[in-house]
Amino acid sequence: MTTLFISDLHLDPARPEITALFLAFLDGEARGADALYVLGDLFESWVGDDDPSEAGTAVATRFAALADAGVPVAFMHGNRDFLVGHDLAARAGMRLLPDPAVIDLYGRPVLLTHGDLLCSGDVEYQAVRAQVRNPAWQAHMLAQPLPARLAFAQQARDASQARAATLRTAGTMESITDVAPATVEEWFVRYGVDMMIHGHTHRPAVHALQVAGRDCRRIVLGDWFEQGSVLRAYPDGRLELSALPTG
Repeated sequence: MTTLFISDLHLDPARPEITALFLAFLDGEARGADALYVLGDLFESWVGDDDPSEAGTAVATRFAALADAGVPVAFMHGNRDFLVGHDLAARAGMRLLPDPAVIDLYGRPVLLTHGDLLCSGDVEYQAVRAQVRNPAWQAHMLAQPLPARLAFAQQARDASQARAATLRTAGTMESITDVAPATVEEWFVRYGVDMMIHGHTHRPAVHALQVAGRDCRRIVLGDWFEQGSVLRAYPDGRLELSALPTG
């Protein structure tokens, strides 16, 4: 038995092969898991629980089937799907997690986060994040007609891509958009854990570090743009971060 962790699928009609890979994963390996944790950016965009995307309907159906089969599904908001609400959660049979959250993983406390809060050096991004996570801003956005919300989401994606291109040209993409080491250390101390799992940066790896005299591990989940990425945690403490190739 394993507990599975995934993030940054960015499900999008433009990449149907990734949606197919994910649905096969839910119908296959995930059915034998102890639990499934989705740490944000499940969708490329989500403009409210009335979002008409076929991926949303398919995912909700498969998550509900998992829950009915006895596999708990937990979801944490990312920077692309922060408007996932209680209606979708109810349809999908999934539990909404705060960010960050400490869980019990086979008797060990583990800190989960989407990961964007750790990128504290990106001041411009953090300001935008604070705005869109404000309940008043979200209520105003969700009150807009669906076409207006879809147009806003497209504008936001275009702006994000343009900013990324600017950062790459300036040679600052890697430093600004990655986690800040001081923030990572602060979180290990604040939450009293020695293991952290997150996504967001699209830089899959297992990092070993020393924090306040303790051996700690930071596991970064990969994205699902060209292949899948899954972290398997076993009851004996083993961790396996691997790719799921398409095709």
